[in-house]
Amino acid sequence: MRKVTIQVPATSANCGPGFDSLGLAVNLYNEATYEVTDTKGFQLEVVGEGAEYLKPFGRNLAFASFLKLWNKATDCQRIGLKVSMVNRIPMSRGLGSSSSAIVGGLFAANILLGEPYSKDELLGLATEIEGHPDNVAPAIYGGFTISYMEAEKAHSLRLLPAKPLKFVAVVPSSKLATSLARQAIPETVPHKDAVYNTSRASLLVGSLLSGNYEYLGMSLEDKLHQPYRAHLITGLADVFAAAKDAGAYNAIISGAGSTVMAYVDPAKDYEAVARAMVKAFAQHGEQAVYHILDLDTEGVKVI
Repeated sequence: MRKVTIQVPATSANCGPGFDSLGLAVNLYNEATYEVTDTKGFQLEVVGEGAEYLKPFGRNLAFASFLKLWNKATDCQRIGLKVSMVNRIPMSRGLGSSSSAIVGGLFAANILLGEPYSKDELLGLATEIEGHPDNVAPAIYGGFTISYMEAEKAHSLRLLPAKPLKFVAVVPSSKLATSLARQAIPETVPHKDAVYNTSRASLLVGSLLSGNYEYLGMSLEDKLHQPYRAHLITGLADVFAAAKDAGAYNAIISGAGSTVMAYVDPAKDYEAVARAMVKAFAQHGEQAVYHILDLDTEGVKVI
């Protein structure tokens, strides 16, 4: 094979209390066609997000991740590479756009080489590039994922909730760099806050697996990262409150932000939740759009 088209889902990391460990995949997708060419060098075509500034060079994650696996498997065989992207995942908004490029490149190279690496091995390579597994894991496996590091190696457990959920992703116009969001978090936190988050993260997993969603509201609360990042997202407290007042279980910062994601019972008026959150942003002078999403259960795949 010299050409393959793949699809990678958007992801939402942290899921409230699960800082750098919990993540989920949703049905908003980037698609990319990777083609090995006889013409040396890189070629790139982009439709959608990033079309105005993404360039074909080795530091572009779509190329860098592909070549990381290709070079590992072929002892650095020189090739030309053309990538054609259709990008729907907002960039620098906490919905895993970087992870989608990393996972897409690794997965495409693996397919073109006859799949010498398992998904678990792809997780390790993706984590080396990303730095932590909470976004790349759900992009690879789909569903909810619980990820952890052991002896500098990434591992992940995939699970599916007992009952459906709707996810309302409200994306403000302002971007938020992950590096800036990470700088806002202190190096140490009070012991009681660590205990608070341990209990909430455990409760979240238990609620999802048991279907006892009456616990979701409290289980999505966090004290490890959201309070320290709140000032970086305009009107965040009011957006959270608007989501709950409109019927959501709760709302969280998606990844590092700036997207705010509400978890909603499918029987509720989730469109009303979305409108209320957009209105709350607008009252603080921040324009926003929303996506009504379902859980993606497959992860990255060939299309």
